[in-house]
Amino acid sequence: MKFLKAFWKRLSRPSKAAAGIVLFMGFAGGLLFWGAFNTGMEYTNTEEFCAGCHEPIVKEIQETIHYSNRSGVRAICSDCHVPHKWTDKIVRKVQASKEVFGHIIGIIDTDEKFQARRGHLAEREWARLKANDSLECRNCHEFDYMDFSEQGERSVKQHSTALASGDKTCVDCHKGIAHKLPDMHGVEGW
Repeated sequence: MKFLKAFWKRLSRPSKAAAGIVLFMGFAGGLLFWGAFNTGMEYTNTEEFCAGCHEPIVKEIQETIHYSNRSGVRAICSDCHVPHKWTDKIVRKVQASKEVFGHIIGIIDTDEKFQARRGHLAEREWARLKANDSLECRNCHEFDYMDFSEQGERSVKQHSTALASGDKTCVDCHKGIAHKLPDMHGVEGW
């Protein structure tokens, strides 16, 4: 009992050195946690990570203008599917963890299973892009800087009316720009 009293007394009135050590350890632990967390977040933004579950999709993009073009600017998965703003990025990562879980437990762990669910996954992503006014598209393609003189007549009409008025967003017309459109038979609304 005497030992517990002495122990409690020591805990309730720590020395300045002990308090300093505890604060330093907390600070160092916080830095280590943040570094590990940020490293993990950045790793999940790589093409290699995405290809672990979505290899056919990653291969598809290699046939598009987003992968190889005259300017040499190449988009990777996270450029289009992960918001740049930190808070939105965290929300998106939590949402995407459902797909990682689906891969781990075997719902979409083979190409056949993935293709069977692809329409549903695409609809979810299109709805997300529509809801945020195609923000990830606009991170690279700023509407205010489009040169309409370089566009076809139909594109000029669409961009200067539907997009400018806010009635439509990029994903309404450009769903197949980076990926082949999935088979939507059996997906609600198609």
